[in-house]
Amino acid sequence: MKRVIKSAAKAIGLFIGGIISVLALCCIITLIWGAVQANTGTVTESLPETPEDFTPEIRLIVFTDTHNENENVADAIDTAYALFDNDSVYAGVDAFFGLGDFSSIGTEPDYQAYVDTLKEHVREETVCINVLGNHEFKADDYKELFEKYFPHSLDTVTQINGFTCIAFSGERSLTEWTYTPKSLKWLSDEIHKAEASSGNKPVFVFQHPHPFGTVYGSTIWCTPQLNPVFAGHSKVINFSGHSHFPFNDPRSINQTSYTSVGVGAMARFELDKNYIVGQHPERYEDAAQFCVVEADSSGAVRLRGYDLLSDTYFCDYYIENINDPDTFAYTYKNMKAHDKTPVFAADAKADVSVTENGDYRVSFTEAQAAEGYIVHSYEVSVSDENGNGIYSDEFIATYYIVDEDDTQGFTLAKDMLEAGKAYKLTVTAESAYHRKSEPVTLSFTVPE
Repeated sequence: MKRVIKSAAKAIGLFIGGIISVLALCCIITLIWGAVQANTGTVTESLPETPEDFTPEIRLIVFTDTHNENENVADAIDTAYALFDNDSVYAGVDAFFGLGDFSSIGTEPDYQAYVDTLKEHVREETVCINVLGNHEFKADDYKELFEKYFPHSLDTVTQINGFTCIAFSGERSLTEWTYTPKSLKWLSDEIHKAEASSGNKPVFVFQHPHPFGTVYGSTIWCTPQLNPVFAGHSKVINFSGHSHFPFNDPRSINQTSYTSVGVGAMARFELDKNYIVGQHPERYEDAAQFCVVEADSSGAVRLRGYDLLSDTYFCDYYIENINDPDTFAYTYKNMKAHDKTPVFAADAKADVSVTENGDYRVSFTEAQAAEGYIVHSYEVSVSDENGNGIYSDEFIATYYIVDEDDTQGFTLAKDMLEAGKAYKLTVTAESAYHRKSEPVTLSFTVPE
């Protein structure tokens, strides 16, 4: 018995050691990759702005990770038509692209409900292409279900107004997060063919997981198998999802030798805190974002993020020349260079209110980020009138919620503060590229 226990303990130890080794290797690779990105590219005088005379020749709507939130899918489609049916520059929507994880575990009722929504809302003349995500790959019969419910191939190339659109579901390999070499070769071959025939036009690629180390969320929710497929193909603009990381974080666009775009999510956000992923902060379920893609035949591309819950655009990126990677402005290095330290207004103030549960909600005037950037998180500490520390923490800012509220807040348990007493709140704001503000100290008094 002792020998069995000893052998089992040894096996468990080896297993745990293996996991730690893999995680350590991932951390090392991430740090090396981050250092490379941080020092690659040119710092420009300013970031590009879409010229007033930009005239698109194609318009695509891209969304991802709907996870059975089919009312959001319907809203996205209807909203896109409403936005562009009468557009004075270029009217209409040419295609919708869904990037997978429309289901929970890939069961047939999920397919049926999703496809029913598409049929009810997508017009007959509009192209509609979908790829599979890892949640669809959970079902062993994913190929059969795809063939039954979608009118196009699992991997497909579609020409739209002379632009090549490659949709890649791939073929599941050992796990739901890996592709077979055969399917990756198909993708590589199609990219080469598209680049050879596209002239100056971009080549659009649509698939589910991020390429590793590109956009926000891609150090964990990613696949490194795609990196060598895309590397060196400057015409490629790759659209992906999987991470649920918000599109309105500026790190959701990234240019290396190609362009990567993480288009957010239509159901539930995820974020990171101090590089630890898996964070689900306040109102993380208020997720309904899509990407508007426009391009012309000279190689200019415009990308805009749209928030369905507020009916507003929240970002606008313009790629001047997709054919020349030396002109790429959305490198990590250049985006970080244009980020600025968040600033608190001189009249910033703090307040406290009592919640329904009797706890205390401490709120304060939010810091202002540079235009086109965000405040990603806040460090807060609370002390009493004698300077004794009561509470300290860091929390993610609610930048992913597009609204007019200019305050941020956190909740303290009812026994942490005393009614009628005065307290000091010290706050530091941090941007997406880790620029920290000067701390500001604000006063508040707990209501009696």
